Amino acid sequence: MARPVTIFTGQWADMSLEEICKTASEMGYDGLEIATWGQINCHKAANDPSYVEEVKATLEKYNLKCTALGAHLPGQCVGDLWDPRLDGFAPSELAGQPEKIRAWAIEEMKDAARAAKAMGCEVVTGFMGSAVWKYWYSFPQTSEEMIENAYKEQVELWTPIFDVFDECGVKFALEIHPTEIAFDYWTTKRLLEAFDYRPTLGINFDPSHLIWQGINPTLFLQDFIDRVYHVHIKDAFVNLDGRNGILGSHLTFGDMKRGWNFASPGHGDVDFDKIIRVLNAANYQGPLSVEWEDSGMERVYGGTEACEFVKSINFQPSDIAFDDALKSE
Repeated sequence: MARPVTIFTGQWADMSLEEICKTASEMGYDGLEIATWGQINCHKAANDPSYVEEVKATLEKYNLKCTALGAHLPGQCVGDLWDPRLDGFAPSELAGQPEKIRAWAIEEMKDAARAAKAMGCEVVTGFMGSAVWKYWYSFPQTSEEMIENAYKEQVELWTPIFDVFDECGVKFALEIHPTEIAFDYWTTKRLLEAFDYRPTLGINFDPSHLIWQGINPTLFLQDFIDRVYHVHIKDAFVNLDGRNGILGSHLTFGDMKRGWNFASPGHGDVDFDKIIRVLNAANYQGPLSVEWEDSGMERVYGGTEACEFVKSINFQPSDIAFDDALKSE
């Protein structure tokens, strides 16, 4: 059976649940990875069965399933080093109050696990934040002690959250991403080691954040496949022409003077064929979730085309060797 092709609603959070369900169904998707800041209230879902039934009924009306919850924004507020940008991720009355924002985010993540259980989801995707991402270029010097303390802080902050995830039978899939405590190959390895490879913590594999860093997404996937709990289908193209740099130059996404940009799946440099082959070898049967981000394309057109593209590459492995037919008795 083909893996479900879903869409992450984070980039469609301006739509109600009814609107995104109708749109996703018309675009051809099998289900949704629902953003917790968009079409679902995690606190209500965690505590009100009638609310959960309403959400499920709307999904069923459009022949959709909820395959995961995406809790990127509150997750970022748990472990990040506060600056005013985080105020936009938390309730407005908490603006400018880092300790209260973190306390809210911790409870929000616990409720995300409870909401996922109530919705019948096995995975919550999201971010964790980082106290040292802002220091990635080591000048003024970033000491090893600062780095080590940042990983220890993540363990301290997230352990009580993961305890709730375990109680609910839900996994957390961190999207390896700039601004996170794990943003590339080696920081991912270090994070898993810091948590002593706790099974609760895994990876939301998204190749678009790796390719522009010069990391081979296929090799990353092969090496961490046992921790991949969810997959984002998201593309990016690299545009290093001698003027453009990989740091973005403070230019908005979509500007062709940037050294890289996100692109609708199939329009970038990610080799999805090899990715599918690695997933097949590992018998990954979870969703292929389109995270649609392309500033150069109208989103419903792009979302529809992306769905068709993912279905076209969503092949299963062969159950016979290709040369078996050559054998004779």
